[in-house]
Amino acid sequence: MILLTFNIINMEAETKNGIQISDDERLKITEDNTKAVLRILDLHDIKASFFIEISIVEKLQNLIKAISSKGHEIAFYNKNSDLHTIEETKKSSQDFLEKQIRGIRQKDVKLSQESLKLLEFNYVSNIDNANILFPFKRLKRDTEITEEDGLSIVPESISPYSQLPYNDFVFQVLPMKYYQNMVFETLKNDNFVLIYLNSWQFTDFNKYQFDIPFYRRMNSGKKMEDKLDALLTWINEKELATSRMKDYIF
Repeated sequence: MILLTFNIINMEAETKNGIQISDDERLKITEDNTKAVLRILDLHDIKASFFIEISIVEKLQNLIKAISSKGHEIAFYNKNSDLHTIEETKKSSQDFLEKQIRGIRQKDVKLSQESLKLLEFNYVSNIDNANILFPFKRLKRDTEITEEDGLSIVPESISPYSQLPYNDFVFQVLPMKYYQNMVFETLKNDNFVLIYLNSWQFTDFNKYQFDIPFYRRMNSGKKMEDKLDALLTWINEKELATSRMKDYIF
């Protein structure tokens, strides 16, 4: 099973040459990038899970409703919000969506599993920082979903052959043919492959002058859209099964 997920987060990088990009402009970039992802998913009739960064949930209500109406899962991405903010955002989101928010993803700030269970999340999908050296830091990890006190813990996927993780950076830099082979071989060994990408990777960095490392500019923007399109085309051609996170876990 392929679990395709997207982190919907604003670009936080500084800009070049003193160019100013306002918070509203950054939010608009995030919206436009997310709509590009939705168009590609619609084209291939594949459903995914979208992890919305908590601080922008209220500002993206219309977009979130559109994502949900297309059959995709809405979950949360916690950057640095406290428990009270998460609880209030969860309640309001469930009210306007009329659906339960089951999942949450964390990276730098990780709240306790007990706290997340008290907020009535059903699963947590934690991820690590991904940079140019990241794939070489750890060569072994548990890739099985476990359950602790009623909360499902979903680990990042890693190829048992190449030992590369299926994070946003690896997708961006690897040749698509190699990536497809990696997915195919991993599915022979594991029950699932969890893939995650970030909305900011679809930004046109020639148009928006963010100051980011060269390796993060590679294959971004339209090239990123083309890579996603190529992956989904291959998934359908090979008739590989895909699922939203909540459906697979429960």
